[in-house]
Amino acid sequence: MRIGWFLRPLLVAVLLALVLRPEWFTPLLAPLAPANGPVIYTRASLLSLSLSHLALVAMASAAATVVAVTLAVLVTRPAGAAFRPLSRTITNMGQTFPPVAVLALAVPALGFGAGPTLVALFLYGLLPIFENAVTGLTNLPPATMEAARGIGLSRWQRLWRVELPLALPVTLTGIRLSVVIALGTATIGSTVAARTLGEVIIAGLLTNNTAFVVQGGLAVGLFAVLIYDAMVQLETRLARRMGG
Repeated sequence: MRIGWFLRPLLVAVLLALVLRPEWFTPLLAPLAPANGPVIYTRASLLSLSLSHLALVAMASAAATVVAVTLAVLVTRPAGAAFRPLSRTITNMGQTFPPVAVLALAVPALGFGAGPTLVALFLYGLLPIFENAVTGLTNLPPATMEAARGIGLSRWQRLWRVELPLALPVTLTGIRLSVVIALGTATIGSTVAARTLGEVIIAGLLTNNTAFVVQGGLAVGLFAVLIYDAMVQLETRLARRMGG
C-alpha cells in the first residue's frame, strides 16, 4: 500500500525522532512501563541498533537477490529448464524451515552473532525473488525478443540489454517482498546475540515492559512501511519508463 504524499514526511519525522531522540516519547510510553521501571530503552542506542538491523537486512537481501536471480536466469534458458523444479524446491526450503530453526542449526557452526541471522534471512528471502524473476523472464514481449534477435544480438546481449531490464519491475516486486519480510524476521536475530531492534523487544518481553516492546516494534514497523513505499515508487517509475 502506497503512503500518501502528506503522510510520508510525518512518518519519516516520527521515525527519526524515535531513533535519534527516544526520550521525546517518554510521556506517551510511560503508561506502558511497569511501576518505577524505565520507560526508554537505554542499554544500547536505538540509532546503532537500527543501523545494524538495516545492515543485516541489506546484506542478506543482496545475497538472496544475486542467488535467486542467477537461478532464475539459469532455469529460464533452454539448457536449464529441466532444473526448474529442483531450483524451486531449493528456494522453498527457506520458507519451509522457520527462521528460529535455521538459527538453532546455524549457531553450532557459525557461533553467536550476526552469522546465523544472515543465513536465516538469506534463506527466507530467496523464494519471492526467485518466483518473481522467473515470472518476469518467462513473460517477455515476443515482439521485443524477436526484434532483439533480428538486430543480431547474441544470447548474452539479449539477456543483459533486453531480458533483465524488461523483467526488472517484476523482479523488484519480489525483492520488495523479501526485504519487508527480512525487516521483520531480523528481530529474532537478537536471540542469538545479533545486534538488531529485536534486542529492545526481547528486553521488554523479559522484563514485562510493554514500553520497550512498543519502541522496538514501532521502529521496525516504520522502517518496513517506508522502505516498502520507496520500493513501490521505484517499481512504478521503472514500469512507466519501460512502458514509455
